[in-house]
Amino acid sequence: MTLVQTQFRPAGTHRVHGTVAETMGTAGPQVWEDMTVEVALSVMAAARTGHLVVCDDDGLSTGLVTRARLTAVRDSSGYTDRICLRDVADVIAPLTSSLTARAEAEHAMRHRRLGALPVVDEQGNALGVLALSR
Repeated sequence: MTLVQTQFRPAGTHRVHGTVAETMGTAGPQVWEDMTVEVALSVMAAARTGHLVVCDDDGLSTGLVTRARLTAVRDSSGYTDRICLRDVADVIAPLTSSLTARAEAEHAMRHRRLGALPVVDEQGNALGVLALSR
């Protein structure tokens, strides 16, 4: 597995070598915890993405949810159309700082079997997403 670099940076932007900052992709769509699973899947389809950054009422990132996870929830026997992202047990994913060492983040992702990891600033605002390629 290798890290995927998809974010473009303006000329003159300081790059910190060996950190998550140089390899993270854009955050993509950000949604609120009270969004339903069906609506979230529709947003993913429209945005042509496999994940959404989930935010709380203050707009701070609380995690990331994937299409695979939402599809599994929707296909489960206990599913109702009222299930919100906050009701999905593992929506609160680990977050990482853009200053985290790339090797450390990659190790954590492999250990936890995560395909993507939200990258946040000191205040908890989403900056991007770190993804592993297969």
